[in-house]
Amino acid sequence: MSVKKRMRTAMGLAAAGMLAIGLAACSTGDSDANSGGDAGEVTTVGFVAVGPEGAWREANERNIQDTFTKDAGFDLKYAPATNLDQKSQIDAFTSFVDAGVDVILLSATEASGWEDSLKRAQEAEIPVILLDRGIEPNDDSLYVTRIAPDNVEVAKEVGTWAAATFPEGGNYVVLEGPAGVGVVNERNKGFDEGLGDSSLTKVDAQTANWSAEEGKSVFETMLKANSNNIQFVFAQNDEMGLGAAQAAEEAGLVIGTDVKIATIDGTKNAMQALADGQLSYVHEYNPLFGETALDVVKKTLAGESVESYIIVPSKAFDSAEAAKAVLADRKY
Repeated sequence: MSVKKRMRTAMGLAAAGMLAIGLAACSTGDSDANSGGDAGEVTTVGFVAVGPEGAWREANERNIQDTFTKDAGFDLKYAPATNLDQKSQIDAFTSFVDAGVDVILLSATEASGWEDSLKRAQEAEIPVILLDRGIEPNDDSLYVTRIAPDNVEVAKEVGTWAAATFPEGGNYVVLEGPAGVGVVNERNKGFDEGLGDSSLTKVDAQTANWSAEEGKSVFETMLKANSNNIQFVFAQNDEMGLGAAQAAEEAGLVIGTDVKIATIDGTKNAMQALADGQLSYVHEYNPLFGETALDVVKKTLAGESVESYIIVPSKAFDSAEAAKAVLADRKY
């Protein structure tokens, strides 16, 4: 009997037997209930994922998959988006609801447009847990909790560092993620709060779609438009920052002297770049919260309450020495 069925029995509803899940197209493996954990005690989890989107996303989704294993008593159905398309996510979400999974983990490609899907899951008594990105409008009655680092606070720390690093001011640009994604708005909001009344002057902000290649080309264009007169780059993720570093070096700028580059995520490549002097500041956005998600799923299915937002601790690194101290043990 599945976990959700046992919950319904406890609430006085008739148990209907074990669920038969037919989502082989997006499964990480077969759904034989006897292949992990105690016989008949497998919990079926639908994971509506983002899919390929850089090193951070790869580390995060692999961590979730490595945590919710059959040996741990779970049958995880992994459904990555098709080319980051929200419709493919909504279709996968609907399929999981129709199949009657025990719980749904949702990492949304876009913040808006989820109300109907979440209401449908609620009507089916399937709890939904948000991983990383939130939803807009944020109605926490439609989901159990959101598990993620605090984008606003992380970006605020970047802004505070930038304001302190450039007390005499200077020109800066922002390399943003895709338009319409909630994390972009959150990181802009936090960064602006951290800058406060700093003398830094924004001369441009453009999307580079989380990509190193686009980060390089966009920053090349920004440099040309401003006669190389840019002292600071805030890249909303590591890949875009690493691309900007390439563009700066090719333009003959010395990173750390002529221009400083700050990024968010804290992937191993970025930490190595910080250690090598190719980046100036890296704020981790910790992707390894599989164990936290596991604990939340267990508590939720046992009828226990959890906080509506569980913040994942993340660290800032502001020097080559700080980066070198953690590189050997970096897991992503």
